Amino acid sequence: MIIMINGAFGSGKTSAARALLPRVENSMIFDPEEIGYMLRNLLPEEHREEQERTDDFQDIELWKVLTVNAAREVKFKYNKHLIVPMTLYKKANFDYIYNGLKEIDEDLHHFCLTAELDTIYKRLARRGDEYGGWQYQQAPKCVEAFKSDAFDTRIATDHLEAGEVIDIILEKVKD
Repeated sequence: MIIMINGAFGSGKTSAARALLPRVENSMIFDPEEIGYMLRNLLPEEHREEQERTDDFQDIELWKVLTVNAAREVKFKYNKHLIVPMTLYKKANFDYIYNGLKEIDEDLHHFCLTAELDTIYKRLARRGDEYGGWQYQQAPKCVEAFKSDAFDTRIATDHLEAGEVIDIILEKVKD
């Protein structure tokens, strides 16, 4: 099984993934951000293609390819259920990764954690993100994008604790 936990920065993805980990037997967290950080270090901007020279590692073509390939290798090598927290609001990246993960394991569940922009800003401030920084700048794009039908299994987290989000996820995974 693979559980994708998608949502804007500050929507509760990482908190949900960490809380879910002890409740899903034989599972591990697979965080594609780590692949993005690695690519930033490996590929200086001058070596990237023109369209990849942005402040978002998800614009590096190899990121989505390596995310799926690494997930495949980890899943097959360690035979664990994967819990995958990530912000995937760009439709092309979402489709590529969703379809790639579906090829790895048919038992794929996608959840999009949503929250109002004010809630997200408060959470970003509470966790210490710099006001006006990159995550703040991405929030409006994410909130708008996640209204799309592509992200259809939504959980509004504005008034939920991580445990309540986990209960909803586990109930839907059972169905």
